[in-house]
Amino acid sequence: MQVRQFLILIFSGLVTMAFGQPERWQQRIYYQMDIDFDVQTHRYEGAQRVVYQNNSPDVLDKVFYHLYFNAFQPNSMMDMRSRTIADPDSRVRDRIFNLKDDEIGYQEIQSLKQNGVPVKFEVVGTILEVILNEPIQPGASTVLDMVFEAQVPLQIRRTGRDNDEGIAYSMAQWYPKMCEYDYQGWHANPYIAREFYGVWGDFDVSISIDQSYTVAASGYLQAPETIGHGYAPAASPKPDAAGKLTWRFFAPEVHDFLWAADPDYTHTSLERKDGSVLHFFYQENERTKENWEMLPKIMDAAFDYINANFGQYPYKQYSFIQGGDGGMEYPMATLITGERNLGSLVGVAVHELMHSWYQMILGSNESLYAWMDEGFTSYASNRVMNHLREQGLLPGQVSENPQRGSYAGYIRFSQSGLEEPLTVHSDHYMTNAAYGVGAYSKGAVFMAQLEYVVGKAAFDKALLAYFNTWKFKHPNSNDVIRVFEKVSGLELDWYREYFVFTTATIDYGIQGVETSDKGTVVRLERVGRMPMPVDVVVTTRDGKKHIYNMPLQMMRGHKPQEVSDAIYTVAADWPWTHPTYELVLEEALDQIESVEIDPTQRMADINRENNSYKKN
Repeated sequence: MQVRQFLILIFSGLVTMAFGQPERWQQRIYYQMDIDFDVQTHRYEGAQRVVYQNNSPDVLDKVFYHLYFNAFQPNSMMDMRSRTIADPDSRVRDRIFNLKDDEIGYQEIQSLKQNGVPVKFEVVGTILEVILNEPIQPGASTVLDMVFEAQVPLQIRRTGRDNDEGIAYSMAQWYPKMCEYDYQGWHANPYIAREFYGVWGDFDVSISIDQSYTVAASGYLQAPETIGHGYAPAASPKPDAAGKLTWRFFAPEVHDFLWAADPDYTHTSLERKDGSVLHFFYQENERTKENWEMLPKIMDAAFDYINANFGQYPYKQYSFIQGGDGGMEYPMATLITGERNLGSLVGVAVHELMHSWYQMILGSNESLYAWMDEGFTSYASNRVMNHLREQGLLPGQVSENPQRGSYAGYIRFSQSGLEEPLTVHSDHYMTNAAYGVGAYSKGAVFMAQLEYVVGKAAFDKALLAYFNTWKFKHPNSNDVIRVFEKVSGLELDWYREYFVFTTATIDYGIQGVETSDKGTVVRLERVGRMPMPVDVVVTTRDGKKHIYNMPLQMMRGHKPQEVSDAIYTVAADWPWTHPTYELVLEEALDQIESVEIDPTQRMADINRENNSYKKN
């Protein structure tokens, strides 16, 4: 297809995106790549054409690319960070430092032209800095043609060759990738092993590799020939003189592209009722066969639940691929280690799949808002896994609160003295533990606790509204909270400011329950720094329950009744400036069996020992 035709497609996509959210412009990109891969040397040559559309109001006189493979070299920033951080990732440690010349990764740029004319460039670690001959004006586009060579490193983190389970190639972060430019400017962050951010666009990728290899990838295989399981190379159904086949894939509206290759892959697929297809690639052996054969039915059910509760998956394909060093998400595909028990295999498959919603489709800047991806993904994964247990598709106990583990992890770490605010850039946390607990556990609690604040009905509606409003638009932390404000009718800026911007903790307690001239009074106190609306549940001797809700004054409203089998009373607002509160009950003291703050445990109260009162 000619460049002009691609630009027409690009402009068409821009019109669609701009209509949904005109105040948030997006850059746009088209990649065409031809890769010639040598499995003997683990090297490949690449020809890349990029059509880059500048939809910003700014004139761009330079561009930047990520060269991720360059991180896998001794004394790189990733290597040094791993060897000096207080708690190194056990998968990395000093392994990069000890790589030999034929084991390192690299991406060498042999030539780069803008609109056919060579440009000046410099490789600085994992970033390629390019000075443009012709600045890209607002609304204009440019064509960048690159020739590069790369060597695949030994598999250490996410990408590489010869992983511990014997998969030949896990090709993630494998090509020169344009850095994102948004309303905050360029995001040319060096690769330190953390998170990603990218430009949405279309990928047309052709990979020539030894005919004995099966290739799995993001995107749709073009014109597949019927070989084996009906999944085979397209452009060259017969090997060339070098014994290579060419596989061509097209991935529309994505911000990255993954592929993997192995001569021993077994491929299976399942076509869902909605017409989408799930692909599964794994090495069949006694450690994988039974569980991978069960996986398609389970993931089919997972897709049904996810589409209904978190938003409709917009593509027609997804691939679960054995590879990598654990589990890592990419558009339309994931790499997961495969020699797991069934629960672990489904758990990692569900988690990486959920990233398709909170990173691949919403595309928030993970480096700045890792909790909006990892945290929201963890929250959703917990719900999906609980649903699969309810359906009898997985063994294990069904939980009334599937987020308990996330709460426990966050609350425990909040007392360690090592917690850092969620506003810290992902690469700059002092410890891996602080990043992990913040991004995954506290991020999941952010969502689960928000349900407590606004009520389940409003929360479920807002969760879908968030996805449908901000898909393909790179939302930030204010964008997500504004959706929940609009749906619930409550002011929620205080919630984000305390829970995201600070490490303030929540601790409410009952000082006492007594009779006064006002009636039965529960004396409450706020011990922790972070204010919250408080639910107090009074249980009478005859087993009836009465929920008293004390909204924060700055919420400008309250959540509605959530359960039908209890009396619900909205009490007077609790100003955040007041450390204590007197709750006057309708029940007489001698009628009361117990009084408890938040028995659902959806509030991340760090000390529940002071949350209840029971009559002697």
